Parts: sequence; C-alpha cells; structure tokens
Amino acid sequence: MKRLLILFLIIGHSLWAQEDILAKEYYKNGDYEKALVAYKKLYDTSPSNINYINQIVSTQQQLEQYTEANTFLESIMKRVQYPAFNVEIGYNYQLSGNQEAAEDYYQKALDALEARPTHVYAIARAFQAHSLLNKAATAYEKAMVLNPNFNFSVQLAQIYGEQGQIEKMFTSYINYAESNSSVLSDVKRAISDFISEDKTNENNILFRKILLKKMQQDPKTLWNSILSWLFIQQKEYNKAFIQEKAIYNREQRNLYTIFELAEIAASENETELAKTIYDYIIETTKSSNTKLEAYYNRLELDIKLSNKKNYPQIKQRFLELISQYPNEGKTLELRIAYANFLAFHLNETDEAVDFLENTLKAPLNKIEQAQVKLKLGDILVVQEKFNKALIYYTQIQRNLKNSTLSQEARFKVAKASYYKGDFKWAESQLKILKSSTSQLTANDALDLKLLITDNKYEDSLQTALKLYAKADLLAFQNRDGEAIILLDKILEDHKTEPIIAQTLFKQAELYEKAAQYEKARDNYQAIIENYRDGILIDDAYFHLAQIYEYHLKDTEKAKGLYEKIIFNHADSIYFVESRKHFRALRGDAIN
Repeated sequence: MKRLLILFLIIGHSLWAQEDILAKEYYKNGDYEKALVAYKKLYDTSPSNINYINQIVSTQQQLEQYTEANTFLESIMKRVQYPAFNVEIGYNYQLSGNQEAAEDYYQKALDALEARPTHVYAIARAFQAHSLLNKAATAYEKAMVLNPNFNFSVQLAQIYGEQGQIEKMFTSYINYAESNSSVLSDVKRAISDFISEDKTNENNILFRKILLKKMQQDPKTLWNSILSWLFIQQKEYNKAFIQEKAIYNREQRNLYTIFELAEIAASENETELAKTIYDYIIETTKSSNTKLEAYYNRLELDIKLSNKKNYPQIKQRFLELISQYPNEGKTLELRIAYANFLAFHLNETDEAVDFLENTLKAPLNKIEQAQVKLKLGDILVVQEKFNKALIYYTQIQRNLKNSTLSQEARFKVAKASYYKGDFKWAESQLKILKSSTSQLTANDALDLKLLITDNKYEDSLQTALKLYAKADLLAFQNRDGEAIILLDKILEDHKTEPIIAQTLFKQAELYEKAAQYEKARDNYQAIIENYRDGILIDDAYFHLAQIYEYHLKDTEKAKGLYEKIIFNHADSIYFVESRKHFRALRGDAIN
C-alpha cells in the first residue's frame, strides 16, 4: 500500500510538472486562452501558489479581462491576507484606464506596512515587477522608518540608478557600505558603472562631493578608503596616497593597501611616486620583512630607471641589504635579484654564477634550491654554457616533479636547446608542456613550438630559423643592438620565408625596448599590411595601438586599432584590454 501511494505521488508530480511546462509554453507563445485554462487547472490543485495566482491575473490582463482579474483577486483577498495583491489589483485598474482606483489600491498596499513592516519584501517586489519604481522606493523608505533595523540601502540604490537619480543612488550605496564594511567591494563594483577615469566627469565630481560631506559630518576612515579608490580610478595616485596615509595614521593597522598603491603606480609608469611610497613604507614600518620588501621593490624601480652610471651604487645597495637582512623571508628573493642584476645589467656573469653557487651551500628547502637553480641556469645560458645550464634545469625537474617550477624548468630546457639549434629536442619538450597546469608556461611553450614547427621544413639547413634563434639569444643576453642587426639579415636574405612575420614582430619589440617607436610602428604596420591572416595580427594591432596611445600621442589611430581587435578578433587575448582602452579613449564610463 505504501509503495502504491509513493508511485501515485510520483506520477501525480510528473503530470503536474508537465502541465506547468505546458502553461509556460502557451504563455510564452502568446496562446493566452490555452495558458489561462492550464494555469486555472494548476491553481485548482494548489490554490495557495502565489505564482499561479499572478500568472492567471497576467494572462487575463493579456486578454483584457480586467473585470475577471479583479473579481479573481478580490475573492482571494477575502481568504488570504496578502497585501501585495493590492498592488496587483491597482495595476489591473491602471491597465484598464482607471488611475484613480489604481492609486487607492497602491496606497492600501503601502498602508499595510504600518501594521506589519515585513510585508515590504512582497509589496516592493510587486511594485518593481510592474516598473512602479517610485512606489517601490516609497515602500522601502517607509519600512526603514517603521523598523530602524531594516536596511534597504542597496535595493534603493539600484532603483535610484534605474531612475537616473545618481546622487540618491551614490548616497544609498555608501550608506550600505557604512552599515556593513564587508560589502565594500560590491559597492565599489556597482558604483564603477557610473564613474569614469575622467576626474571632470559630472558623476565623479558628484561622488567626490558626497564623500567629502560625509567626512565633514562624521570622520571615518571608510570615507578615506572610498575616496582613495575613486582617485585610483581617476589615475590620481598621489591623491590616493594622501588618503591612504590618513587611514594608516589613524588606524596603525598594516601597510597592505599602501603597498598595493605603490605597485599600481609602478605599473602605470608613475615610478617617482611609487618610489616615494616605498620610501614612506621603509620609514614607517616596524616589520623588517615589510621593510626589506619595500627596499627590494624600490631597487627594482631604480634599476628600471637608471643608466649604467648609477649601476655601481645600485650594486652597493644590494650588498648592504643582503648584509643587513641575512635571515629575513625576502632575502633569497633579494639574492636572486642581485645575481640577475650582475648578469643582465653589469654583465658580470662569472661573479653572478659564483654568488648563486655559494647561495646553494646555505640550508635551503627544495623549492628555494629550485628558485636559485633556475636563475643559475639562465645565467649559464647567457654565458652559452648550455650543457651546464641543462644540468640545473633537469635537477629541478627531477626534484620537484609536476610542480609549476618543474614545468618552468622543462620550458627552459626547451629554450636552451632551441638557442643551441637543437630544434628536434626542443620540440619534444614543448609537446609535453602544451598541457602544462601553468597557463603562462603552456602559452609560451605553444608559441615556441609553433615557431619551430612552422619554419623547420622550409629550409633543410634551417638557416633562417638558426639565425632567428641566435638573435633571440642575443636579446636574452641584453645585446639588443646585435639582435636587431641579425634580424635585419633575416629580413634581407629570407624575404620569401614564413619566418619574416615573426622576425618583424621580434624586431619591433626590441625597437620598443630601445624607445625607437617610429621603427617599431613601421614593423607592426608591415605585419598588418602583409600578414593579415597570420597568428600575429592581433598582437600587431594591440602593440601598434599602445604605441599610438602612449608614445606617438595619436589617440584616434589608437582607437581605430583597438576597434579592429574588438570587432575582428573577439577571441584574442587582447580583447578585454582593447575594449577597456577603446572605451576610455571614447570617454565612456569604465567598469
């Protein structure tokens, strides 16, 4: 008997579900008479189902059966106390052209909040469902007055945003953030739809005024934090720094957000400000680890900005820090950076190798050893001691199987073999890396594999590919001038071979590095004109757009190139970034 009952319930539920799907399909297709019959059947089986009640009313309204809809709703109101139905009756009157009666029922719905403010959820949603946004806002506002524990700031903000009441929207969002600091990132994301990078934008000015007024009325670090975020959106990093210092001076918590600001400033080429921020961190922090990290980041900026005349001072600063902080967490990173500086900037490769080999004698764990050996291998490649470099890379693979460092080491094995001209072995390593868990390694491996595969069969002696690999090695050795000359030889002597597009691109990158932007422009333009169907076309568009935007100061040409990527290369890795730059150049609000 029990099994029969269960079977009956299963069959009944299945039939009910089918009827529900059928009713929705009728309604969707505009077959309202059949939809009404189907929904009435469903209502008869479940007379308390709000969805079926609303669907019956909506279907009757589609059929202009306004009197029947009113009668139906009023009959339900006699047995069910659900004030949101007053909104439905009011809307039914509105559709039939009786606005006065509609307003009476809307007011009844709002009056019901006085007896029970919790009805606001259903009442406000009903108003919103019919795009009666003013009344939905009134419902939320009234409920918050009746019950101060309610907070509908975010719902109100969304409504005000839809209505274009920007000031009220901003105020509601920051009130919401004030009531619950954990939602601050959500609030910023919502507000970002309404502001832009342009500090003179009307909404930006309005938002800043609201925050400044809040700071005057009730000084809280929350307002400094949001104001700092606004200044970052506007790329006014110096003003953001002032706000972050104000927060730290009051709370003395940590310097994480100030560190983050320094990194943003550095990435946006505001290097002098970034150095100032790192100096502040060094002077302020009591943590030796934090101080060392700031020193390290500042040194990296010094290297980026300095010329060879300053290199001896930078070397001395490295040695002082290594001596001053022998046991801090960032010391190994500092030591590796020092060896990199010796090899790639001072060309003191022997000293760099000796320094790292001595570092390996210290008590290091497997991961730390691997990090040192990776850099040691790189420097040996610079010295063209490929076999010794391969030993270190292979040790990493053996000691840290399947790790990200192991995959990186395998890629470096392939790269060293490629530099040597051993393309077959390089290709075998790259095939394995195509499925690397590190996306960056996988992408680099695929790029190098395509370079080898596309060019190894064109010439049995692989002359052009060997020249290109040699130029690539020269670039790795920081011998960019020699690399450019060798790439010129390929362009001159191998004009009909497929490696030309890659050669133009590589040379353009080196021209950019040397700040020879007109020459880089010409190379990218040659790729666009002659290799439109090649795999480098979106790279060429993007790099050329960046040159026009940042160096040649021709925003119209930059905008046109970003637009090419947006409309013709939607699968490009540059698509998102291109859309962002295009919108910024056009003056749109930036999300």
